[in-house]
Amino acid sequence: MPPPPELLQKLLRACAQSDHDAFAQLYQQAAPKLFALCRYMLRDDNLAEEALQETFVQIWRDAADYNPHRALAMTWMSVIARHRCLDLLRRRQATLSLDDDLSQLELVDQAAGPLELTAHWSDRQALGRCLKTLTEQQRLSITMAFYRGFSHQQLSAYLAIPIGTVKSWIRRGLNQLQRCLQQ
Repeated sequence: MPPPPELLQKLLRACAQSDHDAFAQLYQQAAPKLFALCRYMLRDDNLAEEALQETFVQIWRDAADYNPHRALAMTWMSVIARHRCLDLLRRRQATLSLDDDLSQLELVDQAAGPLELTAHWSDRQALGRCLKTLTEQQRLSITMAFYRGFSHQQLSAYLAIPIGTVKSWIRRGLNQLQRCLQQ
């Protein structure tokens, strides 16, 4: 049974006054639902626990900013949890090595001769060099779209940004890649 909204509001007000006991009670009341949200978004228990921890750190810091006239307490905390999950997803995606992305490029024909293999390796190195010149957003959007098969709409939902922004990042990144590869 979900905790009563009035109780959560009262606990948040107490947390805003640095009441550690209220914070412990708030955690006990809200953590199961927030963990379920994090687990659903991240599909990984360890990442969900990390997101939940970051969520409660932010709740503690920002409790004084909670306005009961704008949203229910659980809604406010759920938005914080959602943003922490998205931050973790972005961080995790950004740490993917360029080698992982490049390894997913088309496979070289195993019967190819030394000349073809050398040309392919040279192309891979040039692409890797040019990918490094892109902004993080452009590189992430391009690798997810072209190497991982994400549609513009999927990228928009995954990164929690407008679809027009995704399209702009990809278009600008591809233009920059083209200029770089032509040099």
